[in-house]
Amino acid sequence: MAWFRIDNRLVHGQVIEGWLPYLGAGHLIVVNDALTADDLQQRIMRLAIPGRIWVAFVPVNSVKTLYETLEAERRNSLFLFATCQDVVRTAEQGVPVPILNIGNMHYSQGKRQICAHVAVSDNDVACLSYFKQSGTQLDFRSVPSDVPIVEEW
Repeated sequence: MAWFRIDNRLVHGQVIEGWLPYLGAGHLIVVNDALTADDLQQRIMRLAIPGRIWVAFVPVNSVKTLYETLEAERRNSLFLFATCQDVVRTAEQGVPVPILNIGNMHYSQGKRQICAHVAVSDNDVACLSYFKQSGTQLDFRSVPSDVPIVEEW
């Protein structure tokens, strides 16, 4: 089973200590074009990831092949994205996204806060609406034990 999460912080404690065990995921796929070219950042992030977790840092255009391989092998996997737009690019390649966890989208100028851990721009609203209209369930939680804050989009 594949799980998809947006969290602009990427690899951190909530992912490692919360989501990976909750999902029973043995595979963590960090999907970020810039990060795939930054070996130092990858090495730093790997320090936080337990050795029992297989990890890959991949560009958006490589997700479909890896997704298909992991699904064929019936591997529980967490695909981690920094932006909603990268998840749209992934879906447009034909990767199904039945549930999208929105874990963290930082506030910045031009965004509005919709819950404690999510701030959205107009582009983010359009992006999340794309998923909602395509039948994707939007799951606004920082950690698995949270009650979803935004139930309807």
